[in-house]
Formats: sequence, structure tokens, C-alpha cells
Amino acid sequence: MKLTYAVVYERTPNNYSAYAPDVPGCIAAADTRAEVEELMREAITYHLEMLRDYGDPIPEPQLSVEEAMNFHSDSLAADDAAVSTISFWEVGMQ
Repeated sequence: MKLTYAVVYERTPNNYSAYAPDVPGCIAAADTRAEVEELMREAITYHLEMLRDYGDPIPEPQLSVEEAMNFHSDSLAADDAAVSTISFWEVGMQ
């Protein structure tokens, strides 16, 4: 099974961070965009594997790019220093 999740990336004055709105609690932070992308891919994969191992439901991807940006827009307005982008990650589940 392959799932594709929206991931929000933020560049702040000190680092990069990321989260997946459809996977609550799944976040990453790093010094560079490349590092945070790698950590986020790992975080989503491990998070979903843990849910599966504990018998919890795997959240279905719900958000389009537009919906993810709307979800994130409140924090964008609150923090002018952050620069945000949206990407989609496809995660393979066995």
C-alpha cells in the first residue's frame, strides 16, 4: 500500500522544521532543508509502522496542497519570519 501525505516545511532564522497535517504528532527539525526532508520521511515511515504494530488505524491522506496551505495559513500570518512550502511524500507500507 502506498500513501501520499502533504508535508509542510518551514524555514526560520535558526533552522528548518516540518510536519504532516494528516499525521498528528509527526514532526522533524534540522539545520538544513535536505536534513529535515530526510528526517521527515523517516518520521512518517516509522510513525505509520508504529501505528500498524500497535493495531492503531493508519491515517488516510486527506489534504491537497491548497488545503495544507489553508491549514497552515494561521501560523504563516503569525510569524512573518517563517518561509513555508508544501511537498508530498509517498510512503510505502507493507
